[in-house]
Amino acid sequence: MNNTKIPCADVKQFSDIFIDYICCHHQLSSFYHLFPSIENYAKQIQIKQDFPATHRKVLHQAIDQQYASIQRKPQLTIDLLLQPNTFTLTTGHQLNIFTGPLYFHFKIITVINAAKQLRMKYPQYNFIPVYWMASEDHDFEEISSFNLFWKKYTWQTEQKGAVGRFDPHSLSEVIAQTPEMDSIFKEAYANSQTLADATRYIVNELYGHEGLLVIDGDDRELKGLFKPIIKKEIFEQPTYQAITQTNKELERLGYSAQVFPREINLFYLDENLRERIVKEGNSYKVLNTSLSFSASEINQLIDASPEKFSPNVTLRPVYQEVILPNLSYTGGPGEFAYWLQLKEVFANFDVPFPILLPRNFALILSKAIQGKMEKLAVSINDLFVNADDFKNTWLAKNIAEPVHLQDEIAQVEQIFEQITEKAVMQDKSLKEFVGAMKQKTLASLEQIEGRIQKSQNQKFSTETNQLLDLHNKLFPNGGLQERTDNFLNFYLNDKEFLNKIADLLDPFDFDFNVIVM
Repeated sequence: MNNTKIPCADVKQFSDIFIDYICCHHQLSSFYHLFPSIENYAKQIQIKQDFPATHRKVLHQAIDQQYASIQRKPQLTIDLLLQPNTFTLTTGHQLNIFTGPLYFHFKIITVINAAKQLRMKYPQYNFIPVYWMASEDHDFEEISSFNLFWKKYTWQTEQKGAVGRFDPHSLSEVIAQTPEMDSIFKEAYANSQTLADATRYIVNELYGHEGLLVIDGDDRELKGLFKPIIKKEIFEQPTYQAITQTNKELERLGYSAQVFPREINLFYLDENLRERIVKEGNSYKVLNTSLSFSASEINQLIDASPEKFSPNVTLRPVYQEVILPNLSYTGGPGEFAYWLQLKEVFANFDVPFPILLPRNFALILSKAIQGKMEKLAVSINDLFVNADDFKNTWLAKNIAEPVHLQDEIAQVEQIFEQITEKAVMQDKSLKEFVGAMKQKTLASLEQIEGRIQKSQNQKFSTETNQLLDLHNKLFPNGGLQERTDNFLNFYLNDKEFLNKIADLLDPFDFDFNVIVM
């Protein structure tokens, strides 16, 4: 394998706010704390060095219990959490079936590689890469399908509520539809009680040897550490005020807000249920249910059952930083757009804001794709345009003598100027008539030129179809491959695929990678 790097701005797939962030644009500096350079991690360690030992103990016990059913349990890594010189680097993602799109793996590889580099730079500390499962998410549609060999497979189930609690056994029906499937997934979905358990098993099988820990925030003991934040959000509602003000500042600078806060940014979580908590008068109600609490009742509920409170997208990052000795969060452009809205939220809860480390980005060129590119004489730099421009640029390069009628059109315009002069000498009212005939004649010439060019293009119809097919495989529906294709497209043929990719990716290099297999 080899790797070609392209500036993310040249890929033309990323938002302005993300490009400005990785380019250290000064107008964004007030929306985060430290830029993600390896040197700045020393400063973040100093900020996070007072992480409470009591929190470490609760975290250790919770993770140890979550891994109870894992045979190859990473006990040594889990035990490191108790040490005051241990810090985490976290990425998070939904519980997509069969790991979903490729960039799920790019996120994890980024934090694993970052931890390796930090251990070399700061050997006096321990750095643990972490995958945070979005197990409380209730948007099943977003995780219910995956693409294998350019075909979409979908999980059909009537289960409701937090997806991490779903029974995954019916995924065997999806496996039966696929042409081939790795045994990791067969074992995970057949032998796990919940989708969260199955996902932990899968990720541990793929990355446990790299020291990666999987954490499920849907945990009573971990939620216990979050109780002060839950109470402040319920009774004071600081998140709404902070993000609303930040959104105004971002919009003034020309950026669009990614998320919009609720007055209360918490859900009520129970079996088959995850619904928003709203305040109506003096009562706190759970939408679409009959549940209603007075202020004292909901305060008692927080103390007795903190696991029933689930943070939404604006508070989940705060929850993560409260329970982890964390230094940085790794995500993609969409995530960073909302993380840059949260600095004041963290300040209001007196929680340190982490470094925002972008995930790696990559386009994978298989041997088959390379063969097509070579046959069509397409280079890597030709790829990063839309499908029509890709096709038209190729045609312009490969049609030996494109037919254009500019000279003939210019001659016709000169002739009509002469005709106009003669006509006006006889009758000035003829000027408009001659002008109309001129436009009609020019339009006819343009049609003739178009028909000639179309005839030329039809001679390359086979190549044109191949070009469009090639572009669609690399940029499905105009988007990046990494947001659609599943890693099994490559892993099923090469079990070292993830390791080979990891060797080529640098977590502190923010260029786009084109990896040639």
